[in-house]
Amino acid sequence: MSPRRNRQRGGAKPIDRTGGDRYGLERTEEWRGEDWVVRQVGGGGAAKHYRCPGCDQEIPPGVPHVVAWPQDGGVDDRRHWHRACWNARDRRSARLQRSRNAPRY
Repeated sequence: MSPRRNRQRGGAKPIDRTGGDRYGLERTEEWRGEDWVVRQVGGGGAAKHYRCPGCDQEIPPGVPHVVAWPQDGGVDDRRHWHRACWNARDRRSARLQRSRNAPRY
């Protein structure tokens, strides 16, 4: 009986150090006439509950999402969006009414 192989055949694959679409890297997008910094957050990096401004629903811990803020803004201007909500931000209304019992965070 031959020993079990724990390595893949064909050698190691090269590591992409250019950035690609890995989580945590920032990019700049234009929205409503200003530049926004957008960062993808993976499920492992999401440790708190956030409220999505696109749908006004909660983003639970462990769910991948997008963090976006104006390029000239500060830490207080960061907003956590569902990916689908960020991609559909031009088709959604900006003024959603929150119920009286909804938590505010």
